[in-house]
Amino acid sequence: MIAKTQNNTLSLARDTLTIEADSLITMRNRLEGNGANSFLKAIELLHACQGRIVVSGMGKSGHIARKISATFASTGSPAFFVHPAEASHGDLGMVTRDDVFVALSNSGETQELLTIVPIIKRTGAKLIALTGEPNSSLAKLADAHLNTAVEREACPLNLAPTSSTTAMLAMGDALAVALLDARGFQAEDFIRSHPGGRLGRKLLIHVSEVMRSFENTPKVMISASFKNALQEMTAKKMGLVVVTHPDNSVAGILTDGDLRRLLEKSANLEAVTLNTAITPKPRTIPPDLLAEEAIEMMEKFRINHLVVADKNGKLLGALNLHDLFAAKVI
Repeated sequence: MIAKTQNNTLSLARDTLTIEADSLITMRNRLEGNGANSFLKAIELLHACQGRIVVSGMGKSGHIARKISATFASTGSPAFFVHPAEASHGDLGMVTRDDVFVALSNSGETQELLTIVPIIKRTGAKLIALTGEPNSSLAKLADAHLNTAVEREACPLNLAPTSSTTAMLAMGDALAVALLDARGFQAEDFIRSHPGGRLGRKLLIHVSEVMRSFENTPKVMISASFKNALQEMTAKKMGLVVVTHPDNSVAGILTDGDLRRLLEKSANLEAVTLNTAITPKPRTIPPDLLAEEAIEMMEKFRINHLVVADKNGKLLGALNLHDLFAAKVI
């Protein structure tokens, strides 16, 4: 690609981002006066909804509507997308009087929506419209209208939906965020609806589910030789060995890092005793804490492993960063 073409490409990319960013700022500034009242009315309708939030739109607005419905659903407000053309052929039966219907149309004159909206209103469902034309047919039918007009599309031809779809998407996010706050939606609620993701695993899985079992944890008695400890560490490949008292309480820990420090002091490890090599009173964690808390402890103390012990300090197992990675909580 020649330099002139590259410069033109970058210029168009920057212009696109600038135009879309300016459109969002303009839309934010509309949330004053009547614009603020309309937004608050929309939130009032959504908060009072006893059914589900039904989001609809044609073409590119339909793609945005799908994302908005997914955002509502993942933040505690039951929602789904319905295609306006399919709604005219039976899917309209999914909409009930207890629902709120959110219609997206930049022109506000999308025929497929205008065909079904009067029927939806007759059922008793409330209508929120997101359009770029405040005087459009759809806007006039709405119980609450949100103006998502943009000065121009980011497309150089001012034709392809770009700024307008960005504006609708951002307004949908604004509605979802304001609604989750109004409903008192908390992080715990979000996690319950996202159990399969990394966030859900980190905040739902307990230490007991990711730790190495007692049998698989490298361990030796305090009376063992330094050589035995190294053999156990090597055999179980965890980068550490837990040293215990006869009653199985944790006496200390010997790690790869301890070995490196010993080698820095002396090349002769034959004279080293286990009791002098270990780190006494290592960081421990009970098995019933969340994996997230184990991660926080590792970050706070800048360590890569934790000994799992009961309330009496008895060894139950151990875990390290590799275990957390393997469990997909990091």
